[in-house]
Amino acid sequence: MLFILRALALNEVRLRMRRTSTMVALLAVVAVSWAMIADPASGNALLVFNKARVLYTSSALALGSATLGALLFGLGGFYLVRGRMSEDLRSGIGGVIGATPVGSALFLAGRWLGACAYLGALVAAFMLTMLVLHALRGDGPLEPLVYLQTYVLLMAPMVLFAASCAILFDSWAPLMGKGGDVLFFVLWVAQLVLMTQSGSGEVQALMVFDFSGLAVAVAAVHGFVTGADFSIGSSPFDAALAPVSLPPLLWSARMMGLRAACAVLALAPLLPAWWLFHRYSPDRVKPGRARLRRTPLALLNAALRPLAVLANPLLALAARVPGLAGQVLADLALTFVIAPSALLAFVLCAGAAVFAPVNALPAVLMAAVAFWGILVGDISTRDYAAATEDLSGTVSGGVALRYLRQYAASVLLGLMFMGPVALRWTFTQPLRVLALVVGVASLSALASLFGRCGRTARLFLSLFLFGFYVALNATGAPRIDAVGFNGAANLHSVALYALVGALALAGGYLYNASRLAR
Repeated sequence: MLFILRALALNEVRLRMRRTSTMVALLAVVAVSWAMIADPASGNALLVFNKARVLYTSSALALGSATLGALLFGLGGFYLVRGRMSEDLRSGIGGVIGATPVGSALFLAGRWLGACAYLGALVAAFMLTMLVLHALRGDGPLEPLVYLQTYVLLMAPMVLFAASCAILFDSWAPLMGKGGDVLFFVLWVAQLVLMTQSGSGEVQALMVFDFSGLAVAVAAVHGFVTGADFSIGSSPFDAALAPVSLPPLLWSARMMGLRAACAVLALAPLLPAWWLFHRYSPDRVKPGRARLRRTPLALLNAALRPLAVLANPLLALAARVPGLAGQVLADLALTFVIAPSALLAFVLCAGAAVFAPVNALPAVLMAAVAFWGILVGDISTRDYAAATEDLSGTVSGGVALRYLRQYAASVLLGLMFMGPVALRWTFTQPLRVLALVVGVASLSALASLFGRCGRTARLFLSLFLFGFYVALNATGAPRIDAVGFNGAANLHSVALYALVGALALAGGYLYNASRLAR
């Protein structure tokens, strides 16, 4: 049995590691990890206590980066490792797997171990990046064992929980689609809110549910530094105050016991997964289920299907407009036909942007960005999901032009959702308008790049939802304010997003052009 379990887990890891999306995810992890750690020379620091910065010792960098990394991998890890059973259904291999004598518990255990090993490899790459950053910006000696202990205690429970939830959501047909994606995001935010509201700097038994490690990290710091003003992330500090130094060992025996119990509790979703596992049975889940995705959003789109007729004039216009412009309009119209809820959301966002008072426009923009971000991830992947990738690639210009067409459709869709807000800000807040336009273009480029390379919308969706959540909380950070709804964006952050968008667009085009050449 151990031999079979080992073979299943290794096969899972090999399948994931050979994908282009893994390289994209690794590069994204490296980029995000460097962006999270502020250079003290800029006036901001990763850890700030009572307006004094905490020195970048091994314990401080390990604690701060592991806390932020647990938030990233807890959300992003779920979207990265789930979906394998949907792929089994689409490829037809699911029926073969279901007919094998391997038991459901053993099969799910192999999938879970492979998912944990895959996420563990990404976490290891994240930690190695922090070690390099410590060599460049750190204060004091580099202590790898301090990093290893902190990363295991803070990140392991969340990684295990994300992998367990991914197995559960893939094992039950109603949660296999986008409804499961949204439900996990809600659960992830709920446990963060629960921990942050209950955390008082004391080690409480409730922290056994702190999968993110946020509350226990705060408690660890409060055990050595007195005061209430504490922040983790890029925060300004008073250079006139003496820096604070954390000791190498932050973890008490009680804390380590709670983290161990939390890691065990993170395995709990595997029990209902084994009970609910469909085992690819045709009477419980059908091959088309992975594409149909009868989630609440799918049910809403089905109920709003009559609204799809409103996209007919756009389709007719696309047929009359020649070249790339007509193809972009056709892709946009197809988005509204597939998701009529997008038409309703567009009407509501446009109406709110026109009639809402000026001080409510940021909230309107937040809602528009959230819906657009969830919607736009599917534009560059729907050809693959519908098994029409080769067919659509035969259109004039091939896959490279298709990439540009889908990117342009994403930008146009974003401007439709957010344009009315931009128009009202044109003369009063031009910098916000510039941030909005550049942010839409940059995020569209990232959505197209991640979607085309990984052939899944989940990589972009996970990073987008994580960034959106951070932006809702870090309202004063310019680099987080991608589309300007916080009003913190400046020319430097706008230029940074423009550079990221240009590199993503060029990289995606070259990747698709190389596939055309082959």
